Amino acid sequence: METKAILRSARLSAQKGRLVADMIRGQPVDKALNILAFTPKKGAAIIKKVLESAIANAEHNDGADIDALKVKTIHVERGSFQKRFHARAKGRGTRVLRHSCHCYITVGD
Repeated sequence: METKAILRSARLSAQKGRLVADMIRGQPVDKALNILAFTPKKGAAIIKKVLESAIANAEHNDGADIDALKVKTIHVERGSFQKRFHARAKGRGTRVLRHSCHCYITVGD
């Protein structure tokens, strides 16, 4: 039995999100939550919320035992960009791309 949770358009670059995702891939959910709670990265707080959502989905929708759950798959994909401009000298502007990502987490027995 597998249960999914998805977060779309998180204000985080995919590269930074993958660093956090690699730490919890394949871990039991209690250990994964502990790792995310003590990781001082912005992506850890975002991915922790998605993992808690996946756990709640498994418990509510599928009646799963929380103690037996593991992080089966987790992947972070690149999302869209917010295109902004930053003022520069002599009336010019520089493009600033604000990255976003999509986080997919699957938990199961």
